[in-house]
Amino acid sequence: MAGKLAWGILGTGNIARTLAAAITRSKTGNLVAVGSRSEKSAHEFGEKFAVPRRHSTYEALLADPEVQIVYISTPHSLHAEWAIRAAEAGKHILCEKPLAVNHAQAMAIIEAAERAGIFLMEAFMYRCHPQTKKLVELVRDKAIGDIRLIEAVFSFAANVAPEQRLANNDLAGGGILDVGCYTMSMSRLLAGAAHNQPFAEPIDVKGAGVLGPTGVDEYAAATLTFPGGILAQVACGMRLAHDNLLRIYGTEGRITVASPWIPARDGGTTIISVKRHGSKEANEIRIETEAGLFSIEVDTVAEHIADRQAPCVTWADTLGNMLALDRWRQSMAFQYDSEKPEKALVPANGRPLEVRRPTKMKYGRVAGVDKQISRLVMGVDNQDTMPHMAVMFDDFIERGGNCFDTAFIYGPNREKLLGQYVKNRGIRKDVTVIVKGAHTPWCNPSDMSKQLESSLHNFGFDHADIYVLHRDNTDVPVGEFVDALNQHQRAGRIRAFGGSNWSMARVQAANEYAKAHGLMGFSVVSNNFSLARMVEAPWNGCVAASDPESRKWLAQHDLALLAWSSQARGFFTDRARRDLTSDQELVRCWYSEDNFERKKRVNELAKKRGVLPINIALAYVLAQPFPTFALIGPRVLSETRTSWPGLDVELNPTELQWLNLEEQNPA
Repeated sequence: MAGKLAWGILGTGNIARTLAAAITRSKTGNLVAVGSRSEKSAHEFGEKFAVPRRHSTYEALLADPEVQIVYISTPHSLHAEWAIRAAEAGKHILCEKPLAVNHAQAMAIIEAAERAGIFLMEAFMYRCHPQTKKLVELVRDKAIGDIRLIEAVFSFAANVAPEQRLANNDLAGGGILDVGCYTMSMSRLLAGAAHNQPFAEPIDVKGAGVLGPTGVDEYAAATLTFPGGILAQVACGMRLAHDNLLRIYGTEGRITVASPWIPARDGGTTIISVKRHGSKEANEIRIETEAGLFSIEVDTVAEHIADRQAPCVTWADTLGNMLALDRWRQSMAFQYDSEKPEKALVPANGRPLEVRRPTKMKYGRVAGVDKQISRLVMGVDNQDTMPHMAVMFDDFIERGGNCFDTAFIYGPNREKLLGQYVKNRGIRKDVTVIVKGAHTPWCNPSDMSKQLESSLHNFGFDHADIYVLHRDNTDVPVGEFVDALNQHQRAGRIRAFGGSNWSMARVQAANEYAKAHGLMGFSVVSNNFSLARMVEAPWNGCVAASDPESRKWLAQHDLALLAWSSQARGFFTDRARRDLTSDQELVRCWYSEDNFERKKRVNELAKKRGVLPINIALAYVLAQPFPTFALIGPRVLSETRTSWPGLDVELNPTELQWLNLEEQNPA
């Protein structure tokens, strides 16, 4: 077996048996180990497939030095935990579809693979088969003209008990995740092929389904709208027998595939039927394979193991498919019990939350807060579900982050989710929560007090670590704000406070009033601050502190700055170019000749340092001669990951001036 890939199988169910047989018949694989949660099932599986190494725990399988790659065949609800642990053990991974229960978990798995530098593929075996490759070729070559409608069905009637995998809510059963994932995957593949792209994402997903007594979808359907006027109608089920086929309708004909999902399971002939308008008979394209479907999948993995991804199912493709499946379920108001806020008790890896050591995080202090605060602050403004929030925030904390920026105006749902998340993880004493309130037109002491009370109720907290007035109201004397904030501070409802979008003059006036009256003053100011000059405020009432006068004031008074839009909302990424104007807000707020000159210098220095431009932009914020904390708002884990190297970049004063166009001699 020299030169063959050494496989271990995690789980001993029916699909594990299918792959075990496929590995033994493959050209490239050698099945060396199996792991089960019982010694009996591991032994029985090993006897049937002549597996020499038999482990009675999953942990033992992952610790086996002879195993190079693990096939994960557990129920859906266990994919994330064991895929992450397999990556941490340095094993390559083929994970049964769907990769995870939802998009958030899929992100966590892929990030674990990224950190470990291992191969990972979601086991859509049909994507590896020559029939699918031929189908994509026909669509790209416009064999039936321009694609208009895709019909994809995968459904069956299973007589299973409520506790079994397909019907079990705790195991993420139901039709959408079990077989609807195929129909979604195929539709996205073909919609992309129509535009010579590897896949396409639906613009709109409208779904419906019927939930059974165990709370999983027994049968469901969805209509997908893709760019270019392409529609897809997909259907699936585990309690409904249906014709499992694929039809593609174009302007010049139609394509029919009688066996799209399990083509030639044991090898042999499959047929694609192409019927053009005006033709009396369909053209039958025959695809011959000697190897069985699953053995082809095994050999595909081996072929691309060094690439870490297989082109037939890339990580980006998997993430897009999981997100589309989430949207399907969301459109029919269907979530698993495990996805409910109060159920998310541990991270996706199944272990208690802890910081990964060593951490790159830098920490600072704010007067009035008795704990160190991470200098990267996570914005709580785009996490609308617990699965997404938990995965994003777990990763942030594992990286050393411990500060969250919230606001009353972000809505009670996000406040409640954050409060539940903190409760679930038991980390209230370890994290700093910034709470903003009194946004225009409620910017006055009375409404501020009402909003603070409401926010604390939503969080389930007895205090905010830092309370920040979200806007200023110059019609209100600063003393009235300072008096009200001190009342809350003395009552224990807040520890420190400050102002967001306040001018330096108003902050100074507030602190002078506080000093004159023996009161606590502003500890922080939270204004826009970035290397790029804010040409126009994204929202009314916004104030920047990036100008030389504000920077000088902050340095003189040593006041902590909580910098929002610290990376100029994507200006230092490829989203911003002189010839690219599709993002109107980016153009309105950040496009200017001086900013593009700054971006040119950022790119030059980033190339010199071997980092991304956004890392230089972030390092600029953190390198100021006064305490700064950069507020970041990543939407996905890859954005968090790519921001992190900015913590390693140290900029000297000459470089700071050069980047900001205040020194004309190159660094």
